[in-house]
Amino acid sequence: QVLLVESKGGLVQAGGSLRLSCKASFSTFAIYAMGWFRQGPEKEREFVAAIDWSGGTTRYADFVKGRFTISRDNGKKTVYLQMNSLKPEDTAIYFCASDQRALRTTVTVTGDEYDRWGQGTQVTVSS
Repeated sequence: QVLLVESKGGLVQAGGSLRLSCKASFSTFAIYAMGWFRQGPEKEREFVAAIDWSGGTTRYADFVKGRFTISRDNGKKTVYLQMNSLKPEDTAIYFCASDQRALRTTVTVTGDEYDRWGQGTQVTVSS
């Protein structure tokens, strides 16, 4: 059973923009924080951004601050990642994930705290 499905990524030139979406199929989406992670070529998975269940709190990795924006629409059970000013080093497979703890009062950046994962979507930024 696929619980999280990311939109198709794509190829974009450096400096360009891309918006990823991730739609959940479980009914309790609205009470879980959501995160985006990525894994570049020959790299370990790393945290990108996260948003709490209400959408009121967000956290970003330093390398995307000011360029990426995470948001969510609980009515549509969808989380988004708007990526601007893309750089070749942003090339990676991007994954969305759902926090394992409902109504968490903080936003966690640790991948082990997330227990539902999408299949990933490839984003390639050309120089």
